[in-house]
Amino acid sequence: MSSPFFAHRHALAGSLRKLSQINFALALLLAAHAAQAQSRPLTLGQAQQLAVDRSRQLIAQDQAATAAHEMAVAAGQLPDPVLKVGIDNLPVNGSDRLTVGSDFMTMRRIGVSQELTRADKLRWRSARLEREADKALAEKQAATAAIQRDTAISWLEVFYTDQMADAIATQTALARQEIEAAEAAYRGGRGSQADILAARSALLALDDRGSEIERRRRVARTMLARWTGAEAAVVGKPDIDNIRLDLAEPGPLLAHHPQIAVLNRQQDIAQADANLAQANQRADWSVEVAFQQRGSAYSNMVSIGISVPLQWDRKNRQDRELAAKLAQVEQAKAEREETLRGHEAEVRTQIVEWRSGKERLSRYAHETLPLASERSQVALAAYRGGRATLAEVLAARRNETETRVQALELEFDTARLWAQLNFLAPEGSAAGHAAVNRQQESK
Repeated sequence: MSSPFFAHRHALAGSLRKLSQINFALALLLAAHAAQAQSRPLTLGQAQQLAVDRSRQLIAQDQAATAAHEMAVAAGQLPDPVLKVGIDNLPVNGSDRLTVGSDFMTMRRIGVSQELTRADKLRWRSARLEREADKALAEKQAATAAIQRDTAISWLEVFYTDQMADAIATQTALARQEIEAAEAAYRGGRGSQADILAARSALLALDDRGSEIERRRRVARTMLARWTGAEAAVVGKPDIDNIRLDLAEPGPLLAHHPQIAVLNRQQDIAQADANLAQANQRADWSVEVAFQQRGSAYSNMVSIGISVPLQWDRKNRQDRELAAKLAQVEQAKAEREETLRGHEAEVRTQIVEWRSGKERLSRYAHETLPLASERSQVALAAYRGGRATLAEVLAARRNETETRVQALELEFDTARLWAQLNFLAPEGSAAGHAAVNRQQESK
């Protein structure tokens, strides 16, 4: 007959086994979900959304804005009152030495003082921190645009290196077939050993180019995983022929660009500092009330006082502080204008390069690539008819492969410019919508 102790022990062991089985099943489900998420192809928009959702930098900017808002409320309040406690006129010698209630001048004192900060100073102290919060939100917008832009560039590099790898793989398979054909022709007495060596050299060159492209593809996937959290295939080609920017007049959008908005907020902070320095030219008063208790034979007393700072050297203190803050306002304005000019020149240069890339891509698609393919076909037909050598066929094939890879490189460069222009501002932001509206109105 089993004891209750052993019965309880067996029941506990069974519960633990069931719990471990449940944990194991949950682990399998999580692993399967992670594997499915990792293998699921990502569009460009999905990759950007993942990057924005998992960004810790954006959370940090939100916390910075929250902190500045909280400090703004605190800065708008009066300073805490000061409690003062002490003993005045305590004898240190004679018969009444260190006694509190014997001498008529000895008093136990308790009081409170309060600095009466001017309302305009409190307002500008609070306003300056509110501008700090606005700057943090502007920096969040700039960070969002940078995340979307960098994610798009990483996604595009994965997309185009995949295509380059496919092009090299196709030519590598043809090169292996050409080696087999050259060896068969040599065994049949219709070819030479030089043809075999030439075919093998062509294969080695393709393998080397394939290794280089594979390295680029792995690096691109690693960078994309840095933004999205896991390596994944990419799917869907974006329309790189159109951007949200008004090509005719990009200036209005650039004036509200996130980086320029950060400089605008910095200028607001400098202006708030100048306003606060101007308010500091008027001194703050302090009031104090104290109650003094004397010995029982004497009457108690109350004291009331006012403290006023004496700005005896105002021209070298308050006036120079105001002049310094006004100079910082002008500095912020000049830096904003200079940055805006440089940014506008950079964007206009990118627009020129992007348009040139589209023009060259059109030439590749309609002229260069068909010509390279036709040249390969003609060389192959001549080789089959005995009018050309295998080396000529291999040279034509190498030229076709190189032309295709060059076209993909050019398309990737153009797509990178498209990403830099299209995501100057965060997608869905007011600046982006304004650019789209201007384009629609112009049409």
